[in-house]
Amino acid sequence: MDTQQFWNLIEEARSQVPDPDDGYAVARRATALLVLRPVEEIVAAQRILWELMADSYRAPLWGAAYMINGGCSDDLFDYFRGWLITQGRATFESVITDPDRLAGLPAVRAFAADGIDIECEEALVIAWDAHRETTGEELPDDAFTIQYPTLDPDWNFDFGDGDRLSQRLPRLAALYSD
Repeated sequence: MDTQQFWNLIEEARSQVPDPDDGYAVARRATALLVLRPVEEIVAAQRILWELMADSYRAPLWGAAYMINGGCSDDLFDYFRGWLITQGRATFESVITDPDRLAGLPAVRAFAADGIDIECEEALVIAWDAHRETTGEELPDDAFTIQYPTLDPDWNFDFGDGDRLSQRLPRLAALYSD
C-alpha cells in the first residue's frame, strides 16, 4: 500500500458511511475495508498513517485545534489530526497548509454551532485493529517509527492567549467567538 492507496481507502470508507463527517464511522469502515487486504498492506497502512500524523504535526494546526476544542493536549491534538485524516486527502492537505481553512468546512461550522469537539481517536488504530482482526496479533514492534518535526518557533506562545491566536486564525476566531 502506498500513500495514494491509503487515501483511496479513506475515500472508499467515506463513500460507504451515512455521514462522512463522522470520523468514527469513517475509521470503523476503513478498518473493515483494510481487513480485506493482505497483511503487508495493513502494516504499510500503519506506516502511512503515522507519516501523515508527522506531516500534520504543525503548530498552526495545533493552535486551530486548541481554538476549536477549547484547549488541546498532546493526545487531543493526535485525535484531532485523526479526524482530519478521515476527512480525505483534499481536506487534509488544504488544512495543514492553512488551518484557518477549517472555518470554511461545513462539518466544522456545524460542530461549532453545536459546541462539539473535533476528534477521532479511532482513526489512529485503523491498521492496529485490522491487523489484530486479520492475524489475531498486534502489529509488529517494527511496523512503524515516527519522528515529529520541530514546531514552528513563530508559534511558540500560549494558545490560551486568545487575542494572539485570533490574529493568526481570524476565520476560526470569528466562528468560535463567544
